[in-house]
Amino acid sequence: MNIVKGFKTWRKYRETYGELARMTQRELADLGIDRADIGRVARNAAGY
Repeated sequence: MNIVKGFKTWRKYRETYGELARMTQRELADLGIDRADIGRVARNAAGY
């Protein structure tokens, strides 16, 4: 993996993680996501 692609993947992970972390428990439940699953969901979204 080259540096640019790695940085873009990391940035996508951080953006997704941040957006999910700012959501309320109710908003996460509406999406079917538990707060403990935020990291996993963010990694999947980024392509890790």
